[in-house]
Amino acid sequence: MSRPAKPTVVLVHGAFADASSYAQVVPRLIARGLDVVAPAVPNRSLIGDAAYVASVVRQIPGPVVLVGHSYGGAVITVAGTEDNVKALVYLAGYALEEGESLGELQGRFPDSDLAAALVRTPFPVEGSTENGTDVSVRPDKFPAVFAADVDVRLAEVLAVSQRPLAAEAFADAAPAAAWRTTPSWGLVASSDRTINPDVERYGYQRAGMTTVEVDSSHLVMLSHPQRVVDLIEEAVRAVSA
Repeated sequence: MSRPAKPTVVLVHGAFADASSYAQVVPRLIARGLDVVAPAVPNRSLIGDAAYVASVVRQIPGPVVLVGHSYGGAVITVAGTEDNVKALVYLAGYALEEGESLGELQGRFPDSDLAAALVRTPFPVEGSTENGTDVSVRPDKFPAVFAADVDVRLAEVLAVSQRPLAAEAFADAAPAAAWRTTPSWGLVASSDRTINPDVERYGYQRAGMTTVEVDSSHLVMLSHPQRVVDLIEEAVRAVSA
């Protein structure tokens, strides 16, 4: 009897970051013989971003473990309905319910320190006379709010190389919730100052996820990469059994 195909791990970054936020996780997964894909998410709208990630997933032969950090959790909640997605892993992320937006989920809980550190800037929208709005984190606030336990020199680089999130993404309602039909794991960053950790706990508990807590800033993949890898491997083992 042939063994099940080993899943490909797809790492979805969040807002105010890019795929390099997984720089400490990727080599550890590759060293364990896993195929890894870390796409660049447009960060323009939840619906559009999820459609893009879904298109990446569809082109992967065989099963996929879909991992989402922060806003990437909302993205995988929608994109994870692809047929070959066998597990979801949330890292300090948003596990939305069908019909729910980021703003609605966050609104259930007190604001984190992020709310007072955001900057809004206009950007041109092709084919429209109206500007869009990009949301980013003040660079001087970024290390403390986003990356308090990451080397300060690295945090300063990340602060000036952010990938903003369009404000539209906060209002998009999730058209699906993949965790309803897909085994899911969640990591709570208990010292998170970007997302209130209770937002993470609530979403994970509502979804009935296997959950772990790590005393970490929001960028848990950089400050505690082995804990992240351990959780991803747990999901990989579960769908490979």
